[in-house]
This record gives sequence, C-alpha cells and structure tokens, in this order.
Amino acid sequence: MSETIDTTSSITITEKALKQIKQIMDENNIPKDYCLRVSVKGGGCSGFTYNLGFDGEEKDGDTKFGSNDLNIVVDGKSLFYLMGTELDYSDGLNGKGFIFNNPNATKTCGCGESFGV
Repeated sequence: MSETIDTTSSITITEKALKQIKQIMDENNIPKDYCLRVSVKGGGCSGFTYNLGFDGEEKDGDTKFGSNDLNIVVDGKSLFYLMGTELDYSDGLNGKGFIFNNPNATKTCGCGESFGV
C-alpha cells in the first residue's frame, strides 16, 4: 500500500495521486496557488459521480484544507459524501486514472466512476 498524506480527517491523498496532480498542473500551466477542487454530483449509474478540477478561488460554503504541496477545496454538500475518502492514482494494466476509495459508498458501478450511499 502506498504512503498517504493526511490533508484532514476527511480526505487523504496518496503520494502517487499527488505526483500525478502536480504533473497535470505543470503540463497545463496551472498556477501553483490553484487548489484541487474535489466534488460529487448527481448522476452516473449508481447515483453520484466524482469530479476533479482546479480552481483559483474559493466559493461560499467551501472547506479548504491541504498540505504544503497541495490545497484542496470541497463544497459543503460534497464534503458530506467524501468524509474519509482516499484519492489514489492507478497506472496499471487495467487502465490509468484516479481512484476514490470512499468508505461512504455502499455501491459502485462496474466502471468505478459513480457510487451510491
């Protein structure tokens, strides 16, 4: 299992995921002071989908946390569903992409891109 950086008690991020996020930021000239925005939205075959993006500003209701390497913002509604989640990255034979290990998810779809509670 990879080492994780505890950004708060609500979300952890693995070293592998952090490295990939930094690479994406560098390749796309995303300013270093931008935050990673993590959210969930209604949709997908299991009810909710995960969203990752970069944001230069906080919005009302956001919770901001992080380490020296990366700040994360999560809106209030999404934080409820993301408590205890670990963000990881896979680059194995079964495909590349970010993986959300979410203890709140009671069901997930076959593709792993949506979840239900």
